[in-house]
Amino acid sequence: MSNYLGPHYYCPISRLCYTFQMDENELREYGHTLAYRLEAGDVIALTGELGAGKTTLTKAIAEGLGVTDTVTSPTFTLINEYYSGRLPLFHFDVYRLTDASELETLGYEEYFFGKGVTVIEWADLVSDYIPDTAIKIKIERGNSDDDRVLTEN
Repeated sequence: MSNYLGPHYYCPISRLCYTFQMDENELREYGHTLAYRLEAGDVIALTGELGAGKTTLTKAIAEGLGVTDTVTSPTFTLINEYYSGRLPLFHFDVYRLTDASELETLGYEEYFFGKGVTVIEWADLVSDYIPDTAIKIKIERGNSDDDRVLTEN
């Protein structure tokens, strides 16, 4: 990931942000590296437009955690749970929620503050529920169809 673009000007003063431009292979490598540093109770909040790479990054995180199951987007089920890695992975896709408060019905606290790692796609739709300690990652399209600009804070 040699395409470090420097600090991102949208970053809140209290946190450091890093911006990278990468292709899909580098996005997967980033997901593997991120997975290595994750611990139980970590929440990863992903944002970005449709097709930006949120599910691709989630699959890479799952691979990095050692998940052997096929990882798919839980667009209609809202949550997929994977227990075959070094930590359980809870994969949320909240795009279809009609109201953010529906997370309470799903028992989100058990996932967010439990014994696994939680990845939330479309996290901006439930921003009031995202813990302050979450790793927030925004994925945007780069200059070409294959490039992505990723900002982590």
